[in-house]
Parts: sequence; C-alpha cells; structure tokens
Amino acid sequence: MPRRVATIGLTGGIGSGKSTAAQGLVARGALLVDTDAIARALTLPSGAAIPALVAEFGADALAADGALDREKMRQRVFADSSAKARLEAILHPLIGAEARRQAAAAGARPVVFDVPLLAESDHWRARVDRVLVIDCEEATQVARVAQRPGWSEDDARRVIARQAPRAARRAIADAVINNDGLTLAQLHAELGALWALWFPPAGGAP
Repeated sequence: MPRRVATIGLTGGIGSGKSTAAQGLVARGALLVDTDAIARALTLPSGAAIPALVAEFGADALAADGALDREKMRQRVFADSSAKARLEAILHPLIGAEARRQAAAAGARPVVFDVPLLAESDHWRARVDRVLVIDCEEATQVARVAQRPGWSEDDARRVIARQAPRAARRAIADAVINNDGLTLAQLHAELGALWALWFPPAGGAP
C-alpha cells in the first residue's frame, strides 16, 4: 500500500524565518501551500474576496488599483479588534478552500501548509499530521521585521502582541527549530535532519 501523504503545519511568529524554512522544505520535495500568499491573491484587484470586503468595510478599504489596501486594513485591525474578526470571517473560508485545492495536486509529495496563525486555529492543528515551529526571541523578531519596507519596531511589537505567545506555539509543536543566530546553512542542516527523520527513504525506518 502506498505510504500516506504526510501533511506538515509550518508556523512561527512574524520575523521568525518561517518563510525561509518553507523554501528549504520545498527544496527537499515538499509541496508548499502558503496561506499568506493565498490571502494576498484573494485581495488583489478582482480577487475573490474583494466584493465581500467592500460590502463589509466600504470602498475606502481598497487602494487606487482596486486591491485591498493592506496597510490601511492593518491599521484598522490594530485599532479595532472587531475588524479583525470580521476580516477573518470573510478570508478564512476562502483561504481554506483554496488551500485544499492546492494540496490535492501534491501527488505522493508531503504537503507543507505555511500557516502563520496555526496555533490560534483548532481547525488547522486538526488537519495536519505534524507541526513544525520556527522559533526565535522576540527581540530578534522585532529587529528583522523593522528592516522591512514600511515597518517600524512598534509595528512589529503590535503584531507580535496579537499573535499566539511563543509558549503556545511551542506547546503544539512536534518539532521546534530555534532560529536565533543560525546561518542559512545551519537552518538548512536542521531542516535536512528533520526531513530525514520524518520522511525516511522507502525501506528505511518508519
């Protein structure tokens, strides 16, 4: 009987290096389903979420090109917790449907679901076989995020405060990679060791 396709939930706080780790897993043969990328596609001009977003938040939620104004929405969510819940009620079902569609194309490959808010979602934790957390100190997160265009240290801290605590992410993990001070080569070595453990060659140890 063919080995069942494994599903990995990949998560980590903003600035943890999760996206870099995702590409490392892809290089080893995984199919990546990036829920952030799906969310961005849904909110591009003429994206599937745009009509519902306009109905909920008004036309001023859009940028001049007709896409969701992500910066404006980010500030709105910071200021109003109900806005976050309303936004998620629109996006999450659409993200879930597209994620399932993409995962169906995996064939025999392991599927990696890159989910920033996996620890906050019982739904995602229940649907994956294993959870990998990329972790680092909050100071490291802040320093990395503040280097991104349009972000400040205060912006980074506000996002971190709204995400699950590090302890909560680590508590649901089957494996944790501490990405404080790792070089890219060292991070890839950690991923390679984990891949060998979770996906041994045919005929190897289970």
